[in-house]
Amino acid sequence: MTDIVPQLLDWYRREQRDLAWRRPGVSPWQILVSEFMLQQTPVARVEPIWLAWIERWPSPSATAAAGAADVLRAWGKLGYPRRAKRLHECATVIATEHGDAVPSDVETLLTLPGVGAYTARAVACFAYRQRVPVVDTNVRRVVARVVHGRADSPASVRDLDDVAALLPDGPDAPVFSVALMELGATVCTARTPRCGLCPLSDCAWRSNGFPAATETVRRVQRYAGTDRQVRGRLMDVLRGNNSPVSRAQLDVAWLTDTAQRDRALDSLLVDGLVEQTADGRFALAGEGD
Repeated sequence: MTDIVPQLLDWYRREQRDLAWRRPGVSPWQILVSEFMLQQTPVARVEPIWLAWIERWPSPSATAAAGAADVLRAWGKLGYPRRAKRLHECATVIATEHGDAVPSDVETLLTLPGVGAYTARAVACFAYRQRVPVVDTNVRRVVARVVHGRADSPASVRDLDDVAALLPDGPDAPVFSVALMELGATVCTARTPRCGLCPLSDCAWRSNGFPAATETVRRVQRYAGTDRQVRGRLMDVLRGNNSPVSRAQLDVAWLTDTAQRDRALDSLLVDGLVEQTADGRFALAGEGD
């Protein structure tokens, strides 16, 4: 296989998207915030909320000093609000235990609330320019096609080794990592890959005649009518009020299925995103006193 490094780097320097968290001067904390927000959420929805967030809370200590309810409100419509709660917890740990500086090594990053294997490596790579493999679904798909000749591939213990084998030495390694991710996000996409725009001269999948995926395609989870949607409606009511609301105010947020509404509210209470006051009203975390 032709060395894909120069081809991919040249393409990335020409075609990279201008994303706010890639610009000069962005701190490791701000990159970490972007990684929390980008989990299962499109870039277009993240960018305006990220910009407002870092203007308001540019550091871990600033975020940690905010109330939990303020954080949940600022998270807005990004979805999966437990991520906001975990980000607030992560900020608190960094501020109190790490001198307000995001750790640079993967092992320490993995000890932070809400930081998993992908996020830890992404921060080490993108914030601290380290030569570490970073594997998300886009990267996994590119490697499956270009290297192994398969349409796609499930997560595997080989993923990190596969990507590490492609990484160049020296300062180009982190650029190559983000370029690999960019290729999967914009060209080598899951459903409609734009192979005519691919900068790579060699691709095992293309050479093999584009064999179809052998794995069962995971269906995209619908949103309408799910507990996630109901939780979102309830959170909208609470975010829109600066004081606790009555059960009746929450009830009208979802009249389709009262049992589902009750289940969603219970799950928000269990997750610590919502609190119940002594007089039976409901509020965002931290506003129930």
